[in-house]
Amino acid sequence: MESERKLKGRIADLEADYDKLKEKHDGLETKMEDLKGCIIQEHINGFQKCLRQAAFFYKDIDAFDARFDVNKDVVNGELVSEAGSSPEEEADKTAEELNANIDEAAVVRDANEGTT
Repeated sequence: MESERKLKGRIADLEADYDKLKEKHDGLETKMEDLKGCIIQEHINGFQKCLRQAAFFYKDIDAFDARFDVNKDVVNGELVSEAGSSPEEEADKTAEELNANIDEAAVVRDANEGTT
């Protein structure tokens, strides 16, 4: 009987601790979502600031042109959607370019050695 009472008391304590942790977790989750929204807004604000500066320095640029999109980037001289390219794909492309450049450098070095 005594151990059963202790066990029930322990269960009650654990349930109370769980409820406190759950409340804390829910509050932190809400705060994290708010912070994510703030971070995204700051990125958008920075992009808009950059467009305003470009329009200031280059008077013929229309900063409100629909082609300017915060979700796009220039990759290998092309404007691409960031959602359409993954970091792994970009790493593979970069590795292929580096290998091509190494091969070209080797050919140039061999050509220079033969003409001395």
